[in-house]
Amino acid sequence: MTWNPLPLSYCTNVHPGRTVAEVEYGLNEYTVPLRSNFGEPLAAGLWLAQPVVRELLETPDGVRRFAEGLDRRGLSCHTLNAFPFGDFHSARVKENVYLPDWTDPLRLQYTEDCAKVLAALLPPDTEGSISTVPLGFKEFEHAEDFEEQAIRLLLKLAVSLDRLHQETGRKVRLAIEPEPFCLVETTDEAIAFFQRLFEVAMDEFNPILAQEYLGLCYDVCHQAVEFEDVADSIGRIDQAGIAINKIHITCAIHLGTPSQNKEGLEALARYVEPRYLHQTMAKTQDGAILRQVDLTEPFARTPPTDFQEAAAWR
Repeated sequence: MTWNPLPLSYCTNVHPGRTVAEVEYGLNEYTVPLRSNFGEPLAAGLWLAQPVVRELLETPDGVRRFAEGLDRRGLSCHTLNAFPFGDFHSARVKENVYLPDWTDPLRLQYTEDCAKVLAALLPPDTEGSISTVPLGFKEFEHAEDFEEQAIRLLLKLAVSLDRLHQETGRKVRLAIEPEPFCLVETTDEAIAFFQRLFEVAMDEFNPILAQEYLGLCYDVCHQAVEFEDVADSIGRIDQAGIAINKIHITCAIHLGTPSQNKEGLEALARYVEPRYLHQTMAKTQDGAILRQVDLTEPFARTPPTDFQEAAAWR
């Protein structure tokens, strides 16, 4: 495994960005001041929702002018967050953030459009990455051939990304981001999925393109919530021949001995909200993992006995 020397990127999906103007406002108000105070080089990890990408591509010289604006601000861009397709700051996001899933051609088209934009934003002689949903949400109903459909769209994307590289000289790779309660959430599931994807690529496609352009986004918070050992997880992914095309350096909340930590449970209850999911896991005294798809106030204040007696929550 080799590490890319690119600077850290500040992910802008924490700020609203429903139009190009709103994205640029967020860059001026948050990203530029943060970069100035950071003390080290800092890039912009842009979240460009589907309407924003279409606005850039359909506006004459839209992408070029946006790139020039980044340059004027002293910002570079090496990666896009294409996980949230629509408004990530609407009143209720929750499980809708996983739509469209990777069986929907809309997800493929959006990701291809993001790649076109990123290719124009990349500094010379650098490669880019795009993070995306981990296929879909486990709690939704799925067709029996869901995984096969998703694999075929992902392989189509690999062809598109290779064509983009041939046309522009810019290489952009996809990074599937495992997340709790999604179809790819654990390291075991990620490895199993990519083994199947590579098998299909070997039988019916081009395995070299699949391995070159398709990989993982490793979100430290997501795997910590699963109580996975990060070093072991990354080592196993590397041994399986799966590229880690992007890393999210993020934090998970850890609550130890919940049965003796009423103050901690009260603090967790303040995170209950209508907008985002807060997937919660508990590790029992004997090492079993308990799962709660979202944090609710009753759950936090009066947790079920098995959760209450667990060794820790994340």
